[in-house]
Amino acid sequence: MAVLRTHVKLLKRVRLRSPVLIEGLPGLALVGRLSVSYLVEALGAEKFAELYSPHFPYYVIVDGDGHIRLPKGEFYYWRSDGRAPDLILMVGDSQAQTSEGQYEVATCVLEFAKKHGAKTVITVGGYRTEGGGHRVMCASTSKELLNMAVSAGATVSPLGSPIVGIAGLLLGLASFTGMDAICLLGETRGHIPDPGAAKNVLRVLTSMLGLEVDLSGLDKSIEEAREIEEALSGIELEEVLEWRPERGRGPEYIF
Repeated sequence: MAVLRTHVKLLKRVRLRSPVLIEGLPGLALVGRLSVSYLVEALGAEKFAELYSPHFPYYVIVDGDGHIRLPKGEFYYWRSDGRAPDLILMVGDSQAQTSEGQYEVATCVLEFAKKHGAKTVITVGGYRTEGGGHRVMCASTSKELLNMAVSAGATVSPLGSPIVGIAGLLLGLASFTGMDAICLLGETRGHIPDPGAAKNVLRVLTSMLGLEVDLSGLDKSIEEAREIEEALSGIELEEVLEWRPERGRGPEYIF
C-alpha cells in the first residue's frame, strides 16, 4: 500500500502496564536519537511497530546489501520486573519536514501510545548553548513530573524557551489526549552528534524512572566526539588567523 497518510504498521501485539512513552527522533546534535537508541540496546527492547509518513524526507535508505527502505519511525517495547514502569521507546530516521506533518506525526504517535495504555510521555532533545555545558533542562505539563526531573538533577528551562519539533509538539498535544508530558534537553554546542549530552540526559531519565542502566557504553563515543570538536576548533582558529590582516604584536593584537 502506498504511504498516502501517516500511519503505524503493527508488527506484534503486546500487552503493557501503563507504559511510559519515550521519544527520541533525530534533532539538535542527535541527543534524542542517541539517548533513546542507547536505551533500546541497553534494555534489550523489542520492536513491535513502525511509523510511515509522506511528511518524512523524499528518499530511500540503502543498506549494506543494496536493499532499500523508506524513512520510518520505530517503536520498541520493554517490560519491567515491577521496579520501573514498562516502556515504549520511539526512534527513527527523521522528523517530519513540514509544520502540518509535524502535527500529524505527533498526533499519530500519541494516539498509538494511548492505545497501549500510556499515560506519561517523555521527549528528549538538545539545548543549544555556545559553550556547551552539562545541564539537562526540563519543561513539563505536570508539576509532579517537573519536580521529579529537578530531584533527578535537571534544571527548569528558562522562561520563553521554545522547544522545536516533535519534542515540543508531543508536550503541547499530550494534554488533548489526557496524558502528562515532560521534555528533557541536554546542553550542547550542537555542531556534531553529542553523546555526552545524551549521557547527561540519560542520568536524569533513568533516575526519574528507577531504571538500572550502565551508561559507560557511551564513554568511547564521548571521547571520539571530544577529539572531533578539538580538531574542528583548531581548523576554525587557523582560518581566522589566515584571514586576519597582519598587525603588530602589542596588546591591540588580542581578539
